Amino acid sequence: MSDRDDVIIIDPDERGGQLGTTDDERLLAMLIYVTSFFTTIIGPIIIWLIKREESSFIDFHGKEYLNFIISYFVYGIVAGLSVLILIGFILAPIVGVAAFVFTIIAAVKAFNGERYQIPFIFRIIK
Repeated sequence: MSDRDDVIIIDPDERGGQLGTTDDERLLAMLIYVTSFFTTIIGPIIIWLIKREESSFIDFHGKEYLNFIISYFVYGIVAGLSVLILIGFILAPIVGVAAFVFTIIAAVKAFNGERYQIPFIFRIIK
């Protein structure tokens, strides 16, 4: 009997995703983020509301996206108001680029079956 008999190893599937998520779940979770480029709230919220009861993975990413959009809306308001004191000209592009980059990263992570937590967001919806 070896020392490793009590260790359970869960290998990711061939695409790097985690076991326990289906291709459909990964695709829909990714679409939550991708559709946000075309419809900021409507597309992602429709996917989340329809599928959240069926999949904890989609529910996680739907909540993560909603927290993300709320947080970055607040950051955008602060950056917009700070234009009056000129620092907003620096903050506004940073917020925009960060939102774009984190959306792409989250979409890729979701498609790979990972539960990615976007940095710098308020976790309001749990």
